[in-house]
Amino acid sequence: MSEYQYYEFRAVDRPLNDCQMRELRAVSSRAVITPTSFTNEYNWGDFKGSPDKWMEKYFDAFFYLANWGTRRFILRFPKRLIDAKTLATFCAGDSASFRTSGDYVILSFETQIEDEDWVESDGWLASLIPLRSEILRGDLRCLYLAWLLCVQNGEVDDDELEPCIPPNLYELSASENSFADFLGIDSNLIEVAARASERSTENAGNRKKLESWVRELPEVEKNKLLLRLLDDDPQLGTELRIRFAKQTQTDKQSESASKFEDRRTAGELLSAAEELTEEKRRRAAEKAAAEKKRLERERAAARAKYLDNLAQKVDKVWLKVHDLISTKQPARYDEAVKLLVDLRDLAARQGDARSFQLQYRELCEKNAKKPSLLRKMGKSGL
Repeated sequence: MSEYQYYEFRAVDRPLNDCQMRELRAVSSRAVITPTSFTNEYNWGDFKGSPDKWMEKYFDAFFYLANWGTRRFILRFPKRLIDAKTLATFCAGDSASFRTSGDYVILSFETQIEDEDWVESDGWLASLIPLRSEILRGDLRCLYLAWLLCVQNGEVDDDELEPCIPPNLYELSASENSFADFLGIDSNLIEVAARASERSTENAGNRKKLESWVRELPEVEKNKLLLRLLDDDPQLGTELRIRFAKQTQTDKQSESASKFEDRRTAGELLSAAEELTEEKRRRAAEKAAAEKKRLERERAAARAKYLDNLAQKVDKVWLKVHDLISTKQPARYDEAVKLLVDLRDLAARQGDARSFQLQYRELCEKNAKKPSLLRKMGKSGL
């Protein structure tokens, strides 16, 4: 199989300027470059840039796929909008890691998927990019999935406790489902992990808290925020949501801390996932066996009905067998043999197998000089 690599970068917060686009073009003459993206496929050769350096300088998201199984996904965040301590609790190995560079935090996910069917590269990054906004809003489900990936890839000790379990883990967003699919995270591991995830308690009351918080902002600060809004600051909304969340999460953090002792170890999650996998395999086998029996019963009933109808015209069927054989055409021989099998089964069903055998022997003796016919009858088990 020839090599195939796919690289896609995306700028989210701010588009590339003309100078930056010229710098990218100098690296690749074949790439598709727009003010918000860089895309290229390689069937020979390799990418001449550095994804890590490009993420530091130009882009907010990166996607990589190779046909030998390597998959990478990287997100860049403004350092002031993300809590590195929170990231550290979920990033437990090479499969999920982060680093700081200047004003940014760069979050990387990588895995190796062996013996999998090839997947198309187009469309993946578009389905994954919303994760960036979800993480900035405080949705930690993606990060928890990344920790599970580290567990799955053997990068977490069996006795290590899981991080804080985010709510609604059993009901992932479309982007989180794409994330799990792309990185090959075991769905059964996700399912057993989600058993301890609570339903979000956020409701309309949170809206009232938000309205109250906005009203209490100083007038001077509100004016500054409006000016930033008019300047099209792409991070303003996220920054305000984070500020509000920090002021309303004290109770939730205390509640989460009190439940620390209830957290499971990586080994317990892996064992539970293995048990679930085996249980599903057993249920699938039972379902398949039951379906097989159902189909066998239906076929048997249909066969019985067919033979009942055949019993009304046995003599005519024997005549038809002789007529088909007399044509000396191989295709007609097949049809004749099929009817002979039906006659044999009918005779067995009626307890009159001897009568069939007598007529069958006469038929064989009469057509002894037709070796192709005899071979077909022999293969049929007659």
